[in-house]
Amino acid sequence: MTDDVAAARAAAEEESVLSRPPVDPDATAAYGDDPDQLIDFYVPRATGGPGGPAPVVAVLHGGAWRAPYDRRHISPFAGFLARRGFAVASIEYRRGAGEAGGGDPVAGRWPDTFDDVAAALDALPELVRQYLPQADPRRTVVTGHSAGGHLALWSAARHLLPADAPWRTDRPAPLRGVVALAPIADFAVADKLDVCEGAVRQLLGGDDGFAERRPYADPALLLPTGIATTLVQGRADLDVPPPVAEAYTEAAAKAGEVVGLTLLEDVGHFPLIDPAADACAVVAEEIAQLAW
Repeated sequence: MTDDVAAARAAAEEESVLSRPPVDPDATAAYGDDPDQLIDFYVPRATGGPGGPAPVVAVLHGGAWRAPYDRRHISPFAGFLARRGFAVASIEYRRGAGEAGGGDPVAGRWPDTFDDVAAALDALPELVRQYLPQADPRRTVVTGHSAGGHLALWSAARHLLPADAPWRTDRPAPLRGVVALAPIADFAVADKLDVCEGAVRQLLGGDDGFAERRPYADPALLLPTGIATTLVQGRADLDVPPPVAEAYTEAAAKAGEVVGLTLLEDVGHFPLIDPAADACAVVAEEIAQLAW
């Protein structure tokens, strides 16, 4: 496949996802005072697995941690999971806005983006009991796409953060597992490949903060987690190329942990969260294997 053909296919895949109308949640709750500190809840629309209380899938959207991309673009995926029998919690968080006076949005806010993901997951069990009474918060799987895949991996590794990290926990998160979709999982490789136009370096505050903050943010440095983890990656992904996921699984192996890596042929970045794509059904099955 030529570069032009590959780029055209990637653009079509992105358009397929981003042109879908948002799927409204059944309820929305705040986990903080900022307008972006919200979680959308989707009630399961079917009975999945062996029956009984539905597992919870916490969804973290992507978009290179930049403000123009919010949870609405992943809401069709959240609705798709609800139709598969999952109770879904789609988490919003603060992202990078443009510089004062205009300019392109930067990737993430330090430390706000991490503050929010930690706070949302800490609040989630109680909010699930309140807004999704048919669900079992003890069976929670975290999934995320792209930058959200990074946040999903990071959220499962908070007990491995440096001792002075404000997000560190004293024990592993009570999760059934993590399914990270085309995640920005290894910051060194992502930086080398200039993933999402320098997003990783921006997230950590530019050249000055990159080395200093990596131990607090890079999932590839926070292993082994002891939590079942699977990565799903399209081999044709131009946005977050396969070497990023492969580097994470290699780092995990060196740390003595087996991390699953499902590589999908002829699949790019966005079909993983596109309900019309076969890849999305593969994702749902990977989640089900950990959740039930």
